[in-house]
Amino acid sequence: MTDYLLAAIDGSAQSIAAARWAAAEAARHDLALRLVHAQTWLDDLHTDPGQPADVRALTTRMLSDAQQAIRITHPSLEIRAELIGGGEPVDVLVDAAGDARMLVLGSRGLGGFGGLMVGSIGLAVAARSEVPTVLVRSGEAEHTARPDGPEVVVGVDTREPTADVLDFAFRQAARRGAALRAVHGWTPPPVWGYAGWVPPQPEAEQFRAIEDELLTLAMIGWQEKYPEVAVVQDCRIGSGAAALVDACADADLLVVGRRRRPHHHAGMRLGPVAHAVLHHAQAPVAVVPHD
Repeated sequence: MTDYLLAAIDGSAQSIAAARWAAAEAARHDLALRLVHAQTWLDDLHTDPGQPADVRALTTRMLSDAQQAIRITHPSLEIRAELIGGGEPVDVLVDAAGDARMLVLGSRGLGGFGGLMVGSIGLAVAARSEVPTVLVRSGEAEHTARPDGPEVVVGVDTREPTADVLDFAFRQAARRGAALRAVHGWTPPPVWGYAGWVPPQPEAEQFRAIEDELLTLAMIGWQEKYPEVAVVQDCRIGSGAAALVDACADADLLVVGRRRRPHHHAGMRLGPVAHAVLHHAQAPVAVVPHD
C-alpha cells in the first residue's frame, strides 16, 4: 500500500466519526486510507448467545459497511479494510500504525462493539504511538465552519518549543488553508496566585510583555518556512491545558506534543497538558510524539 493514514473502528459512533474525519484527512494529504478493527475477546461479549454468529463475519461486515460509506463521499480515495488481532488492542494498534503517517481513533471505544470507558484505549494508544495520533469525538466529521475561516490551534511551550510539534501544526494549517493559532498559557508568580492578590498594573504588564516575547521567540523562522499560513500568537493567563481547551472551541484541529519516554513497569504516560485536553477539548486532538 502507498503512504497511508490508519483509522481504527469498532462500530461506535465515535469511531465512525473518526473514520470519516480520517477519510477527509487522507484525501487532503493525497494518502491512502487503511481501516482496521482490532479484534478482542470483548467482541464475543457483544454477540447474542441465543443466536450464535461468526464474530469474524460480523466485524468484516462492519469494516465493509464503513468502507462503502466512505466511498460515497470519497469515490477516488484508495481504501483498504482489514481485521487485525493477535494481542491486546493497544499493542495491536500501536504496531499496526508503525508505517502510517497518522493514526486516527474515536474518543471512546476500540474495545468491542459497545466500547469501553471514556478514553481507556485511546489514551493508552496516544501515550505509546510513534506516529501522530488524532482522537475525534462523535460529530466532528460534521464540524461547522468558522465564519472567519478554518483554524488550527497548537500548544507552545515557550521554554522548550518543539520543532516536531510546530512543523506538524504548520503543515496541517497549510493543507487546510487555515490560520494557525499558537497558544501559550502562563501563570502569575506563585506569591500572587497563592495569596489571591492582583499584581500592580506596571508589574502585570511587564510579565505579560515577557511572556509575549518568549512566544515570539519560539515562533521565529516558522513564518518564513510556511509563508502561506497566517499566524495568530495567543498568550493568555492560565494553565496550558485550560488555555488550549478555551482556544480550540471552534478550531478544526488542536495539536499538542507528547514527550517520548522509556517504557517501564508503570507504562507509557501522557503529559498533564495532553491528558487534560484529550478529556476536555471539543475539537479533534492530535498528539505528536517528540524527543
